[in-house]
Amino acid sequence: MSHEDCVFCKIIDGELPSAKVYEDEEVLAFLDLTQVTKGHTLVVPKTHTKNIYETSPEVARELFSRIPAIANAIKDTYKPIGINLLNNNEKAAEQSVFHLHVHLIPRYGNGDGYTPNWTTYTDEYTPEDLQQIAKEINNNIKH
Repeated sequence: MSHEDCVFCKIIDGELPSAKVYEDEEVLAFLDLTQVTKGHTLVVPKTHTKNIYETSPEVARELFSRIPAIANAIKDTYKPIGINLLNNNEKAAEQSVFHLHVHLIPRYGNGDGYTPNWTTYTDEYTPEDLQQIAKEINNNIKH
């Protein structure tokens, strides 16, 4: 998908409407149309970047530095008992709009509409396996 076809770029450029929660020169936050829970907000960099893999440290710094203030505003406004931060990357991880975005999903208790599915495999990995996995990932970190 090109930048011109990106729905979030069209929102940023004012070509499509949104319910803006926050905006500055680098970041836009607006309500998700689906509202999984009341106050479900998307936070996006104004610089088009497909996903976390393609995001520069500078764009990431600008994006993630705004999230605590936005999350606290949601907390102060609607008094959720928690909040999930969610970021999907690539189709296999359920990314549907290919412009980096972070979901802030306020949580109000059981049955509030959001149910993450999480299966753990604690018994399948020994402490030695975990050390090896950590080493392999660390060897590929590019600074």
